[in-house]
Amino acid sequence: MRPVRDSPAPPDIRTENAPLAIALMLVSVFIFSILNLLVKLAAERYPLAEVTFFRNLLALVPVGIAVAMSGGLPSLRTAHPLGHLWRSVIGLTAMSLMFWSFHLLPLGTAIAFNFTSPLFLTALSVPLLGERVGLFRWAAVGVGFGGTLIMLRPTGDVLEVGTLVALAAALCQSLAMVTIRQLSRTEPPTTIVFYFTLITTLLCALAQPFVWVTPQGWDWLLLAGCGLTGGVAQLFMTRAYALAPAAVVAPFNYAALLFALLFGWMFWNEIPDLWTLVGAAVVAASGLYILHRETVRRATVTAAGDAHND
Repeated sequence: MRPVRDSPAPPDIRTENAPLAIALMLVSVFIFSILNLLVKLAAERYPLAEVTFFRNLLALVPVGIAVAMSGGLPSLRTAHPLGHLWRSVIGLTAMSLMFWSFHLLPLGTAIAFNFTSPLFLTALSVPLLGERVGLFRWAAVGVGFGGTLIMLRPTGDVLEVGTLVALAAALCQSLAMVTIRQLSRTEPPTTIVFYFTLITTLLCALAQPFVWVTPQGWDWLLLAGCGLTGGVAQLFMTRAYALAPAAVVAPFNYAALLFALLFGWMFWNEIPDLWTLVGAAVVAASGLYILHRETVRRATVTAAGDAHND
């Protein structure tokens, strides 16, 4: 007869699913890549604070639809209002710094610097989230960062201020990812995204009387596109971080570099040189290796659990 075991603690609401999380992250990265292009275009004619305001205001449309499909207002009940406030403040800071880096640096350079975020995140996920990161995943993230450097090939032409702004954005983004993972233990993804979008919209609205420039003609659609794409991408990203540890999901941000190469070829006929292709291959290989290690680890844990229960 088996011994009577203590009743297990109630599980949190998340369900671990690394392959699905990675797929959702890749979709999110693609949509965010479109957003980045729209933001850089809009920032050439309008203040960054106004562009950020539209990015958050119009994002309420897809987020509101998602909330309605997830149970409506009752689904927005939360026991962690301060957690949502902190997530919104740090997330808005990261967003503002990233948009600013687009203005100070070439888009590809700014995005490349932004990919130091998984390095910060890997270090932060251990003390702040209690997640275990094995040596092989540490190595894979480091290799991915090396691939980013190969593509970037920093030169004296890179503005020092722009570089610092981009790195600060990456650090803040990693902190935002940590808060998403913490909130995901008890909060549905749509709740997290809703409060982030609402709070950041209200915060951005405070600055509009001082910076507002009335959009002209088709620019309304350009600014609206920043918000709609941002809202949809945010939903995919938040769900991804709810389904897998941050250190597993975050490295797939590197895929944005591949999308940037594709968009450059499609819209500006830019042909990447050999070093860019080599760097992109290194980044992609590191992401695939992380997926492989996570799949093997989960299969081992599952097999061990089944054997223990026999």
